[in-house]
Amino acid sequence: MKIKLGLLYGGKSAEHEVSLLTARAVSQAINFDKYEVYPIFITKVGEWIKGNPLMGPVDTVESLKISKETIRPNSITSFLPIDGDDASHLDVIFPLLHGPNGEDGTVQGLLEVMNLPYVGNGVLASAAGMDKVVMKQLFNEAGLAQVPYVHFIRNEWKNSQTALLQKMEGNLKWPLFVKPANLGSSVGITKVANREELLTAVEVAFKYDRKIIVEQGIVARELEMSVLGNDEPRCSIAGEVLPTKDFYDYEAKYEDGTTNYAIPAEVSPELLEKMKDAAIRAFKVLDCSGLVRADFFVTDDEEVIINEVNTLPGFTPISMYPKLWMESGLAYSDLIEELIALAMERFEEKQQLEHSKDGE
Repeated sequence: MKIKLGLLYGGKSAEHEVSLLTARAVSQAINFDKYEVYPIFITKVGEWIKGNPLMGPVDTVESLKISKETIRPNSITSFLPIDGDDASHLDVIFPLLHGPNGEDGTVQGLLEVMNLPYVGNGVLASAAGMDKVVMKQLFNEAGLAQVPYVHFIRNEWKNSQTALLQKMEGNLKWPLFVKPANLGSSVGITKVANREELLTAVEVAFKYDRKIIVEQGIVARELEMSVLGNDEPRCSIAGEVLPTKDFYDYEAKYEDGTTNYAIPAEVSPELLEKMKDAAIRAFKVLDCSGLVRADFFVTDDEEVIINEVNTLPGFTPISMYPKLWMESGLAYSDLIEELIALAMERFEEKQQLEHSKDGE
């Protein structure tokens, strides 16, 4: 009997299109002889739409935008497949949702309440990994080196703009990177070189989030590493991002193909070990599971500075996470198999927990 796998994608997020690219790529790597794949599409306005089982790989992003009966909010469990008159339990969910309302622990919480196995990080790791401020605070607890930064919410900016500007200009050195705290894929991020540009960039970032983080720019190599596992995570080889633009923005990542990559990156054995140590420390301090991509800045003297981790890295054809594993000897289809196995392993462990006093 085939394993019933739910592909959950789309989402009410500025990264909706990235999710569609990821879903298409994953569908092209799944073993359809082993899995019965059910598409579950979330529109940009948050409507859940279930589709018929996929018969094979999806060729176009447009074909993923299914438009069947919308699942009513009060019957969210109706995204489960139906066999006759009985609801048939999905064996595992593969969330492919990037950004808020999907990668941030919200959907993970729903799946936990429904007691459904799912691929990737849990509620805590997803939420902490999405919020760049919380993530950096936890990294600080783990003793990981980071670039200087300042953060604030919309109300603080409204009431204390002058003080915040003085704090940023006094504590940080130009150029600065202004980012929404809860978003990925470089959406809403601006590189600025003066106060005028900073003011504009803050307004852009506030379009996407109520919290903003402003980071000091750094002259360094941009290196990435993929992490895979649950309690005993392991790391891939390192890869290097070689953007031809001023910085690695959304278009460079997903649209214009202008970014080059060095896979594997030219790193010394000592530097590789330092990166692996930092990646696993970051993975563990966030209590991650399944998969994480760790992003680093590495200075000329080989100081390893963690930038961030991505708890649901993309699976697009140009995504670093699967590329790094492929170059490490783990094929794309085998990577998906292992991620599903890790999801089931974590689920089975949770089923052993007691949920009543004294085991009653």
